Amino acid sequence: MHYKEVKGILSPGNGMNLYRGCTHGCIYCDSRSWCYNMDHDFEDIEVKINAPQLLEESLRKKRKKCMVGTGAMCDPYMHVEMKLNHTRKCLEIIDRYGFGLSIQTKSNRILRDLDLLKSINEKSKCVVQMTLTTYDEELCKIIEPAVCTTKERFEVLTIMRDNGIPTVVWIDPMLPFINDTEENLRGILNYCIEAKVYGIICFGMGLTLRDGNREYFYKKLDEHFPGLKEKYHKKYGYSYEIRSDESKKFMHIFRSVCKEHGIVCNNDVIFNYMHTFEEKQIVQQLSLF
Repeated sequence: MHYKEVKGILSPGNGMNLYRGCTHGCIYCDSRSWCYNMDHDFEDIEVKINAPQLLEESLRKKRKKCMVGTGAMCDPYMHVEMKLNHTRKCLEIIDRYGFGLSIQTKSNRILRDLDLLKSINEKSKCVVQMTLTTYDEELCKIIEPAVCTTKERFEVLTIMRDNGIPTVVWIDPMLPFINDTEENLRGILNYCIEAKVYGIICFGMGLTLRDGNREYFYKKLDEHFPGLKEKYHKKYGYSYEIRSDESKKFMHIFRSVCKEHGIVCNNDVIFNYMHTFEEKQIVQQLSLF
């Protein structure tokens, strides 16, 4: 890893990325795409060393409280976080100033900060987002090799449920000829039902490939699924959007299961929920004895 001082940390939509790059090794990661103009190796993590100070300055100046988001591009709980406590420092600031939080990760390392997540959620709203890609634990270790498995992420969701912290699951990507099966989809949905997630974000059954992440993905296909790269080339060429042949069927199953179990599956509604700040009022009643 290496350190960098940055000029700002919050985007116009109040999102932030505390790191650039990742060590989770997911074979399909869009953040590897060249369009993001990363000027260092993806696994050489750039630490925005002055992020906590910048965040505190930004929150102190805000006239209205809001939801602060993190994790959209680079996971806030990759390996270096356990040494640096960079994410935790920022959560402490968000908690201290009474702002809300929407945080996305694939790692059960988030449980280290359960105390802060609970505290933020008591004052405002804390939404924990987890990506679930494959119900098959062995397959998970291949396509997401350096992060906790889906079952462990499910356990995080249940712990959040038991602590009253709302959760959102991203079902993506569905990799054609790898994890795009009805068994896999229903397995993930069953996890979501049991964990009582608020909503599930899904942009369709497939994945996206751009210059940069496409090359890495194909390299990993050669390593783990011999012959599959050629099948992708023949079927999809250099398309950006790669759809599963079963996409229409799977989307019907997805929407039907969500409707049956009261899980929100409208992406716009979910994003609005995650971006809407809520200030909770604690009313104390006096008892006369």
